Amino acid sequence: MTPRTTPAGPEPKITVYGSGTGGVRAVVLVLHGGREHGHGRVARHQLAYLRMVPFAKDIARHGAEHGVVAWLLRNRFRGWNAPDLHPVQDARWALAEVRRVHGDVPVILVGHSMGGRVALRVADDPSVIAVCALAPWTPRGEPVEQLADREVLIAHGVLDRMTDPRLSYDYARRAKEVTDRVARFDVRGERHAMVRRADQWTRLVTGFVLGALATQPGDPRITNAMRQPSPGGLRVPL
Repeated sequence: MTPRTTPAGPEPKITVYGSGTGGVRAVVLVLHGGREHGHGRVARHQLAYLRMVPFAKDIARHGAEHGVVAWLLRNRFRGWNAPDLHPVQDARWALAEVRRVHGDVPVILVGHSMGGRVALRVADDPSVIAVCALAPWTPRGEPVEQLADREVLIAHGVLDRMTDPRLSYDYARRAKEVTDRVARFDVRGERHAMVRRADQWTRLVTGFVLGALATQPGDPRITNAMRQPSPGGLRVPL
């Protein structure tokens, strides 16, 4: 085993959902949201963290027979905290932990809000094959080059006032120039917290994950969106 390297400061935490029937063959790393600035510790009872628990559980439940487990990462700090980018450091640490524990298994990233930004940022990791960003925080000029050869799903509530759906659409349009496997959904009647249509969000994410891992046929809504030339497939109503 390679030595374990932990980012400076308090240690990130990982909660594993599922055990992988017959051994772990893929890992889904789930990343929670946060805020632009904040050095307070992330607690298990905070909504940004709790919001991702149902996604991790559903992925683990449906992926168990295929050896798919979900790792829910709890960051050290609540903020993005440029220029340190603490959650990016934490996600890269977790990806290294996946390799330390399970070897070179494929990894899919699922992140919400700030976690969506983190997921998109660390998609250049060699283990990552796909990224799912939910209501992502994607400021203008956010890089897309790291998404080359990755499968990308973005979903955003049309009523979101915390992160701008117009910016995630612009991001998806630019990402489509790097990889043709991009789909983006407008979730009607939904705000940032993803609670009004929680079941639809969860089904969309789990379907994407299992389809990207080829453990089941891909969700036709996603595969059809990815087949369309840009800007088609980037504003699909859900």
